[in-house]
Amino acid sequence: MPNTSGRLLTLLSLLQTRRDWPGALLAERLNVSPRTVRRDVDRLRELGYPIAAAKGPDGGYRLDAGADLPPLLFDDEQAVALAIALQLATTSGVGIEEAAARALNTVRQVMPARLRHRIDALRVTTVERPTNRSEPQVGSDVLMALSTAVHRREVLRFDYIHVYATQDDEMAPPRRAEPHHLVTWNGRWYLVAWDLDREDWRTFRADRITPRVPTGPRFTPRELPGGDVAAFVAARFWDSSLYDWPCRGEVILDLPASAVSPYFRDAVVEELGPDRCRLLLGSWSWVGLAATIGRFDADIEVVRPPELKDAFAHLARRYAAAATGASRGAVHDPPNG
Repeated sequence: MPNTSGRLLTLLSLLQTRRDWPGALLAERLNVSPRTVRRDVDRLRELGYPIAAAKGPDGGYRLDAGADLPPLLFDDEQAVALAIALQLATTSGVGIEEAAARALNTVRQVMPARLRHRIDALRVTTVERPTNRSEPQVGSDVLMALSTAVHRREVLRFDYIHVYATQDDEMAPPRRAEPHHLVTWNGRWYLVAWDLDREDWRTFRADRITPRVPTGPRFTPRELPGGDVAAFVAARFWDSSLYDWPCRGEVILDLPASAVSPYFRDAVVEELGPDRCRLLLGSWSWVGLAATIGRFDADIEVVRPPELKDAFAHLARRYAAAATGASRGAVHDPPNG
């Protein structure tokens, strides 16, 4: 049995992974009695963690949101994962590089020596694609404002500066638009929105947007022409590279868009939330497309087409055979794979 502090850390980690935990299941996972679980829950409450208990024979526990942020506890794997994610964020290109570097330094300072050694040994070097450093980057505060307006379906008011802006443009009244999609294309962030003044769809570069507050009223979403944000964005920029591939698919990844977009120039990445994004990508084969998407260490939901699902199943069988040492030729390529 682990010591009390180690067991509390494990208990807290379990409570953070799902909404409700039956008491008996927690006792089984911790290899202790239900009475010990109750005592450990009381200890966490004393530390400031708001843990609710459900009564009854099948009662359990839930970690609720609290008004105050108690001390954060991470197990070794979580701490290492957090440090690696912060290292990647220092090259995300979304204006949070300095903040990510400071956060990484803070996390490293409070880590025990054994974890600091692991982090130092796992330094991540990201080779970025060539970019024009003279171009302004979009600030994280702007991305948050745009993302919030998209998800709340609120009319957005903002100032917009064109490439060849004149003094008249700078004195123009703020734009008004219904924001529908926040996407990346060729390494840049764009807002796809219905322009209320021009009564037409527009794509706005996020680094040229200065949001105004407050936002406007809520709106009912409109149907994007063609119903496909990837096709719409590609057509607006006269770039059909995504559609030159014989195999094109759409998936949802449990990763923020900023963690995915730096690795693709010919794909559309749409933000769906702080930790989810939609990826539309093409490849020379379905198996090749599945393998490219599978390099991300995240859960994947295939939206379309069925051929992409079949390719993931084929790769799963091939990888399982490799893991068990099965003979070559045990897994056959799918048609057109």
